[in-house]
Amino acid sequence: MDNLNYGIVGNCKSAALVSKDGSLDWLCLPKFDSSSVFGRLLDDEKGGHMAILPEKLSESKQFYLPRTNILCTRFECEDGIFEVHDFMPRYENQKEKYYSPPDIIRYFRHITGNPSFRIVYDPRLEYAEFETKTVVNEHYVKSNTNKGPYDSLYMYTSFDKQKLVAGEVLHLPEDQFILVSYNQKLLKQDVKRAYLKLMRTQVYWLNWSERTTRFKEYNDEINRSALTLKLLSYEKTGAVLAALTTSLPETIGEERNWDYRFCWIRDASMVVRIMTGLGHLSLTKHYLDFIISLLPEKDERIQIMYGINGEKKLSEKVLKHLKGYEGSCPVRIGNAAYKQKQNDIYGILVDVVYQQFKLFPASLEYSEELWTLVRNVVKMVERNWQKPDKGIWEFRNESRHFTFSKVLCWVAIDRAVKIGNLLKQEELFTDWERLRDRIRDSILKNAWSEEKQSFTQSYGSEDLDASVLLMESYGFVQASDPRFKSTVLAVQRELEYNGLMYRYKNADDFGEPQSAFTICSFWLVNSLYKSGYKEEARERFNQLLLYSNHLGLFSEDLDFKTKRMLGNFPQAYSHMAMIESAITISEGELSMEEIIREAIK
Repeated sequence: MDNLNYGIVGNCKSAALVSKDGSLDWLCLPKFDSSSVFGRLLDDEKGGHMAILPEKLSESKQFYLPRTNILCTRFECEDGIFEVHDFMPRYENQKEKYYSPPDIIRYFRHITGNPSFRIVYDPRLEYAEFETKTVVNEHYVKSNTNKGPYDSLYMYTSFDKQKLVAGEVLHLPEDQFILVSYNQKLLKQDVKRAYLKLMRTQVYWLNWSERTTRFKEYNDEINRSALTLKLLSYEKTGAVLAALTTSLPETIGEERNWDYRFCWIRDASMVVRIMTGLGHLSLTKHYLDFIISLLPEKDERIQIMYGINGEKKLSEKVLKHLKGYEGSCPVRIGNAAYKQKQNDIYGILVDVVYQQFKLFPASLEYSEELWTLVRNVVKMVERNWQKPDKGIWEFRNESRHFTFSKVLCWVAIDRAVKIGNLLKQEELFTDWERLRDRIRDSILKNAWSEEKQSFTQSYGSEDLDASVLLMESYGFVQASDPRFKSTVLAVQRELEYNGLMYRYKNADDFGEPQSAFTICSFWLVNSLYKSGYKEEARERFNQLLLYSNHLGLFSEDLDFKTKRMLGNFPQAYSHMAMIESAITISEGELSMEEIIREAIK
């Protein structure tokens, strides 16, 4: 496949990628960061997959059932028509308790005729590092490893199990199902039960979408991105993943391949800000609880990222037996960036706490706990804001005085003052306000280039960086500030190419970047619109929407020339920025239906 033409299905415990032609090419069980059971995405020979191969295919098409995360692949064949509805069960089982097992169900819906097809069922457990043995039993098909770490997988189906596993021709005169599970099932699995799970899951997603705020424009795009972001949230802890995948390259054949199945405090906090604006406060509260559960002791370093269960050690390992996506190696699991020092984390964290106080009631004990955190973060900022760090883009071998990191240090103190005001703790304000002013003065003095008429990537540098476009979003400058307007135009002039944006163009640890970073193109749209270039921003936004895949999903990067999607997928950053830009261009105007709903609450 020459693009990431995949759909995502999931249930907030794990998720899968299904190709445009119906092949299940990526699935990790029982949770997002487990080893893969289907991994053809990272090695089309060894990885393993489950494909559907019609004997007499005329054409196929793929779409989501409206306002759900149920993916439908429709096969129109000479001998009949059928659809495969892929989903991972998720629905309310009891009050505020959800049934969301580590299962994927492929429901075969008969439409016309008696279509014939073969199924390739080829699980490769534990990242396909060792041989997987598959045996047909009376009630299920079991696959397990013979060497290395023991792992197993169960498959239940209404098809003839022997024929299915052997790849023989199957027929579909009526509805059938396949269920793949990490666990052995206790209850009998049949078509009726699979259909019931499909209907209950569909109702869950329809209800979820109904709670998503509707605006005057772009509601379909906003809803699809919101549904995708929901799939990247981990129900057990409230963590939000950066992406579903690992090691999808920023550029084909290069080594900028990273594992994104973790929770970056920065990325996740930006996502939560957006989801809050869409009315999904339960997701917000769950994430805030996750962050608060990770709060360090008074003198412990705050990490930039954590595992989805709060793991602090995310050791990086290369899987040398896999050739990588289209031969782009290495394939990495784990992420050594967890050790990095990034000073922007302080502002991100205090901004999250500020949201907590604004949105939710808090007990005295809880408020005291958060207030202690805020005061400790202020002390960390006092000690660290003048030191270099690795920056938002995680330079691996170089530390600098990155402008974005300095701005977020300013945000940390600014939000601390605001929280103190909410809690009536004015005795610290004078010192904190002075610190805030010192950081601001430092940025204005050292991060501004008279030659470029722009804020730059780092102190004393003439290199530009798209991250400085966020200075307005975090309240450091106003959109009407001439310095911000000038920065927007300078960044666009220097970093835009073929309608897309570089993060930066200067060489880093791996040379000069070769691909466009999707979120930066949306940041430019947002900044242009706020700076008064509204028609240009709208045109660029509409063009960017065309660069999603056939289902409206975005990855991390885009190829400048072909507009092919690259990098990990689907990318939370990209979908978050798309929603933010859509709301900006809609000027936050609600749809008439939403206005009526608000009025009768």
